[in-house]
Amino acid sequence: MAEVLLADVGASHTRLARATGQGLCPGTARRYANADFAGLAPLMVAYLDGTPVDAVCAGVAGPVRAGTAQLTNLNWFIDAAEIARATGAQAVHLLNDLQAQAHALDDLPPASIVPLVAGLPDPDGPRMVMGLGTGSNIAVAHRVGERLFVPPAEAGHSGLPHMGAAENDLIAALGREVAHKPYEAFLSGPGLSRLHRLRTGQEQVPDRIIAGYETGAEDARQTLEMFGHILGTVMGDLALTHMSTGGVYLIGGLARAIAPHFNDLECHRHFCSKGPYSQIMRDMPISLVTDDHAALVGCLHHLRGILK
Repeated sequence: MAEVLLADVGASHTRLARATGQGLCPGTARRYANADFAGLAPLMVAYLDGTPVDAVCAGVAGPVRAGTAQLTNLNWFIDAAEIARATGAQAVHLLNDLQAQAHALDDLPPASIVPLVAGLPDPDGPRMVMGLGTGSNIAVAHRVGERLFVPPAEAGHSGLPHMGAAENDLIAALGREVAHKPYEAFLSGPGLSRLHRLRTGQEQVPDRIIAGYETGAEDARQTLEMFGHILGTVMGDLALTHMSTGGVYLIGGLARAIAPHFNDLECHRHFCSKGPYSQIMRDMPISLVTDDHAALVGCLHHLRGILK
């Protein structure tokens, strides 16, 4: 494989790196604020600075259809043909950013995966990656022979479940702002702030809510406990839907911030509360992925399968 360009395109930032068949090229990874660019093509042009690449693979935070993607939480429309013209690449491949994260699971160093719940994993079972950041989504990696099959998903815009009275009141209040009541409207960075505002009437950024929880502030404690209940329930619903017996992996900035409190918030208890399937849920390991370059590693894994 000749030198290729990899991209992890989120709502707020984009990471880029060069790679060969041997892996990411050392020292080439860069992180850019999306607000500084009109779109992905000019950002890539600035990064490449006139040096060629043979192919491009980008994991993008939105649905990919027919070689194009509209980011869900940023007004960027990405067209593979435009990327090819701008970079000179002979081939451009787009996939959802959570697909890229799931493609990385076999290639990540063990130190970048932090266990939250041990479980009893099925080595051949599906593995689910759930992102908690500016938005939320999942992807599920299935082993098919020696390859991974990772279908696309846009689960973050599926509806929140019916829960207890307090949670249902907040979900009803959410419906007055976002009619389809998607789960990412609560299970994301902006979603945690919205949950706190609907509970208390007070605007607060996620970092301050988590810091308040850590120092014993009552409003922050109640908000984060509510968040933990919703997260455990939704994550359990998705993991059971996909029978993710190989394990569940959390990724993203909010996931990292919440992870130290995962068990204190009783996320796992709510995750496992599935009646006759509770033991199956208890057997599913839950881990945190800490590698900032995981999506880039996954893009390379995906590209190797296409180009070899």
